Amino acid sequence: MELICPAGTPAAFREAVDAGADAVYCGFRDETNARNFPGLNFSREELREAVGYARSRGTQTFVALNTFMRAGDEEIWYRAAADAVALGVDALILADFGLMAHVAEIYPAQRLHVSVQASASNVDAINFLVEAFNAKRVVLPRTLTIADIARIAPKIRCEIEVFVFGGLCVMAEGRCSLSSYATGLSPNMNGVCSPASHVHYRKEADALVSELGDYTINRFSSGEAAGYPTLCKGRFDVGDTRGYAFEDPVSLDVMGELDALTAAGVCALKIEGRQRGKAYVSEVVKTLKEALSANPQRRAALLSRLKGLSEGQKTTSGAYNKRWR
Repeated sequence: MELICPAGTPAAFREAVDAGADAVYCGFRDETNARNFPGLNFSREELREAVGYARSRGTQTFVALNTFMRAGDEEIWYRAAADAVALGVDALILADFGLMAHVAEIYPAQRLHVSVQASASNVDAINFLVEAFNAKRVVLPRTLTIADIARIAPKIRCEIEVFVFGGLCVMAEGRCSLSSYATGLSPNMNGVCSPASHVHYRKEADALVSELGDYTINRFSSGEAAGYPTLCKGRFDVGDTRGYAFEDPVSLDVMGELDALTAAGVCALKIEGRQRGKAYVSEVVKTLKEALSANPQRRAALLSRLKGLSEGQKTTSGAYNKRWR
């Protein structure tokens, strides 16, 4: 299976390529992608150089235009699509149906992938996107079990890609309103979940308090590791219990289910992490690339090395193996 790797900067892009990525995904330095943070992403010239570097080493480049267009400002997204196509990227990762329609009409030869942000999670939705926009691949939401994927795969007419490692979004992708409620900036339209401009830390007695906008997200005792404040991974008082009501601050890791994912019909494995540094990208890509060709016993030993790179040094299989309905 293909290994699809993240790059938030040109340096991380080169590391991913050199570490053995089959494809690297990235975005422009604007609101057209869902990781629109200061210091991240690519100028047009940087992407041109990245595409050339990747192509010379047999690696594909995917560009994520995975936010939703605002009425009256569609030209921002249209221009990004035009520039990416002109630079020779191998695929566009799109979430907005209007942008899919535009790309399919204006650039019919351009390969189109359906972003996880589109939240296409059933046979009818996926086949509609294939028929309407000639989508070649769908990135399935992280709300499906492996059994769900296995039921969908034989009935759809495109490739399947899934996230297997990195940050875990616990909301329905493409529909998160928590961050926009707290900051006024939408992850789905402005590309900023918990923007750094709204993040604050302050000391309170012996505790470190993290805030997002006007909201307290967490309170860490002395010596406790302090995570980045996102509402879905905040600590809440629920009844008589205080804890992580939505999701603990942990990372997704389902590489241990590699054989089951293969049997289910998955053709591409995606790593989350465009906000991570080049050292993280290099280590994760090298380890997972080696794990893909290792026997199960060797694979387990390799994957154990990644615990230290995970959020909170803990991992979860998320909904892939959920037991609830």
